[in-house]
Order: sequence, then structure tokens, then C-alpha cells
Amino acid sequence: MELSKINRVFFVGIGGIGMSALARYFAKRGQVVCGYDKTRTKLTETLEQEGILITYLDEASSLPCAFLDNHDDTLVVYTPAIPKDSKILNHFINKSFALKKRSEVLGIISKGMFCIAVAGTHGKTTTSSIVAHILKDTGYDCTAFLGGITSNYNSNVLFGKNNVVVVEADEYDRSFLTLHPDVAVVTSMDADHLDIYGDKSHLEESFRLFAGQLKAEGVLYAHEGLPLDKSISYAASSTATAKAENLRVEGSKFVFDYTDGTQSIKDISLMLPGKHNVENTTVAIAIALQLGIDANKVKQAVANFKGVKRRFEYIVNNGNQIYIDDYAHHPEELRACFDAVRQLYPDKKLTVIFQPHLFTRTRDFADEFAKVLSTADELMLLEIYPARELPLEGINAQFLLDKITLADKKICGKDFVVQHVKDTKPELILTVGAGDIDTIIEPLKNTLNNA
Repeated sequence: MELSKINRVFFVGIGGIGMSALARYFAKRGQVVCGYDKTRTKLTETLEQEGILITYLDEASSLPCAFLDNHDDTLVVYTPAIPKDSKILNHFINKSFALKKRSEVLGIISKGMFCIAVAGTHGKTTTSSIVAHILKDTGYDCTAFLGGITSNYNSNVLFGKNNVVVVEADEYDRSFLTLHPDVAVVTSMDADHLDIYGDKSHLEESFRLFAGQLKAEGVLYAHEGLPLDKSISYAASSTATAKAENLRVEGSKFVFDYTDGTQSIKDISLMLPGKHNVENTTVAIAIALQLGIDANKVKQAVANFKGVKRRFEYIVNNGNQIYIDDYAHHPEELRACFDAVRQLYPDKKLTVIFQPHLFTRTRDFADEFAKVLSTADELMLLEIYPARELPLEGINAQFLLDKITLADKKICGKDFVVQHVKDTKPELILTVGAGDIDTIIEPLKNTLNNA
């Protein structure tokens, strides 16, 4: 399907972060854009305010007239997270509409463009956002499809006037194999999505296939230690090719030097905390310098990058209390997040509110989750957010809690969390998870600000 021939687009699962970026892209192009999602959220409300019609009823009768019958100029985009028995999805299947996964559409859009694709089981949203920001801020420019809302632009899609596109390449369901990048990044290959891959070896093979999708003259960057051939390594390590050195904390910022053996940048200031974010920034700098962007402009762009919503986002920081929210939902992400908190606030009691995401992920990584969560000072554990999954017998919050060695631990609901925070006034709070834990951010913020 050619972009120029598409006049109408319907998104089944429009509220997803990646889907909403594509919806905004097509709306900006002037196409008629509509969509369905199960629940109304802040993101879907924003899309509606931007003129996109959304239904929350999974019935074909709720569709706009333009999407009741098939037309050659109509595209339907769906996410694999949508249940196969969705009535709206099956309406489009039965009527023989042109159906594409989000990843396939990204492949169509990026075809013929200079594509920078960032993949990894974690770190890809922040890394792709830093890359896109550097290209924008320095005047190099780009279009970008991101997996989070960037704080600098308050959006998950950026529009450029050149032929460069930055995309977050998703490994779920092997989606990233629709891309053929000029520059590829692999941030991590930790075991995840084992409900799809079965075991880590199949996941790693998928990443190798992604690396093999590079164009003939393409460049592959991989975090040091990853088993990918013909890649340029990066890390906060003396043995990587592109490396961060002299890493230190100054005030609330991380400061480091960059070198790749050819170019160096001293005293780079980064608002995002943690060694993992320094490494994410390191590869973004390497790409920018590869594109010929001036080193001083790169340094300035990094310094004013404000981060991504729900990625170590300060919600409250009033001197008495600090509240940080993060999307971490994998043991390695939790570990990196906890390490960053401890580096910044080593003397404060850490209260963690965690919502596990998916029954299968909780089952597969229960011991790893327990080990990391046991390093908190106080833990409030919410029930597992099921997302696309049905319950698994014996896999619940209690199953995880029993493995956690921390003494001050409890399972609780969201209302209890808010009341407990109001009563105890913790000095350092961290909410983590990828489900609907974000619904307690505002109540917690109001509670702390009114304390």
C-alpha cells in the first residue's frame, strides 16, 4: 500500500503509545483518522481534542459510516494486543479491509527514508527520544515515532522537513523485522516476552535478524557485551568503542565525558539520572557525530533534554518530599531505576509502589523481581496488571510477595496507597510499573502537595 493513496485510516487500539503516534502522523498529513480503544485515557482524550474521533464500544455499529464498508483508499491499523475476538477487528477482517500491524505501517513510512531504528528489551524509548531531540535541537531535523511522550515536545511523534526518520523498533511479536534501517541500535537483549519467544535464545535470534535488516552501508551500534557481530560497541566502560568516561554526580545531574577514539566531548551535563541513561545518551551522541553534527551543538542539546514522561519523571520535589514515577516493568529496568535513586538520594528511606505487568512476566521473572524489590526500604505491591492476558492459576501478587525478603512489605489497593502516603508522609516515593499505576500519580501528587 502506498502512502499517497491512503485517504482514511482507522486504528484498532488507538490508545497505545505507538499507535497514537501513527494516528497523529496521518492526521497531520490530512487523512481522515478515527479509532477504537477499550478505555478512555488522558492520551485518547488528547487525541480527541486534536480532532480524532474515537469510539470506546467494541461494536461494528459504533463505527463511523466511512468505515462500515471497504474502500481502496482505506487503511486499518491494529495492534497485536487487541483480542482476536474483538468485534470491530473482525468487522474489518470479514469486510476484507487492508489491515496492517503498527510495525508494518512504520515499515511503509520509513521505506525510502534515512531510517534510524532503536531496539532493545529496555532503553529504546529514552534512547530514540534522545536521538530525535539532538537532531531537532541542533537543526539537523527529523521525523520521529517514539514510545513515550517527550517532555521537550509533549508528544510521541515529531514532524521533520528532511528525509530522516527515527523509530522505536519493538521486539514484541518480532515487529521490528519490518524495518530496514540505515542506522540501528540495540540497547539490550535481556530475556522478555517469553510468552512469544519461549526462551531467551529465540529472542536473541530475533535481534540478530533485526541487525541483519540493515541496509548495505548501514551502521549497527550495540551495547557492549551483546552478542551481535559487526557492531560498534558503546557503554560507560573503558573497553567500548563509543564510551562515557569520568562519570560523576554534580547536584542533581549526571556529568560525563564522551570519546570514540576520533572525537571527544568534555563535561556533558545530563538531566536524566543513572548510568543506564548516560549509556543511552552515549550512543545518541555517537549517531549525531556520525551524521556530522557539530560536537558543541550536540553537547548543548543533551544538556537541555528534559526526558520522557514516566521515565524517571519527578512528580513532586519540594524539599521535604520527593516523588518519582517510572515505567520500569522488567527486573533489569527496576534495578537500573533503583540504582539511580540510591545514587542521588543515598540517605533517604525509599518507599516503592510497584504494579507487576502481565501474569507471564511475573511468573517467568519472579525470583529476579523479588531480589530487586527486596532492596527497597518499604514496598507496597499492587495486584498484577493483566493487559492482554487471562489469569494464570497461582500467579498473583501474593505469589510474588512471598518471595520478597523485605520485612516492610504489603499488598494493597490504590486507595490504600494514597491514604497510606497521606498518613505516613514518606520522604522518597517511587511508583513503578507499565499498567494503570499511572492513575494514582495525580492523587499522590495532590496528597503530597497538600500535606
